[in-house]
Amino acid sequence: MSCIRFNTSAMREQNRLGLAAADAALLHLSPAVTPSKIERLRLLAAHENPRIRESVASSRNTPVDLFEALARDTDEGVRACVARNETTPCDLLRELATDRSEKVRGFVALNYFVPDDAMRLLAEDRSKLVRGLAAWKASVAESTPDTVDA
Repeated sequence: MSCIRFNTSAMREQNRLGLAAADAALLHLSPAVTPSKIERLRLLAAHENPRIRESVASSRNTPVDLFEALARDTDEGVRACVARNETTPCDLLRELATDRSEKVRGFVALNYFVPDDAMRLLAEDRSKLVRGLAAWKASVAESTPDTVDA
């Protein structure tokens, strides 16, 4: 491993100013979501390569109708990416909670926004792995305080 750092001029300026990471992130916001970006997602969602479709299923900007199509994709990896995406609509997470794939159901169990009824279903899943993930998530939720004292 090399100890040489290759910083960009923007990174060097950030270091010079002593900006915290969160403050620096505000200076480099993502580009706005444009109609052309959505059109590109639509084109990529129909790509023959499942890895390309996975990238669409993982995007925070994927429209609901594409999520619906990708949730029914023949490729398990694509459906798993829909299941783990925190912007996936709750109704689709409910549907994916009964997916034939253990991997997909496992990612549903780990999704922060999965509805309670789907979590109860996953807690009784036929797969020991999925039940374990649901139990782990429940234990984390129980140990995490709902509010933070300021």
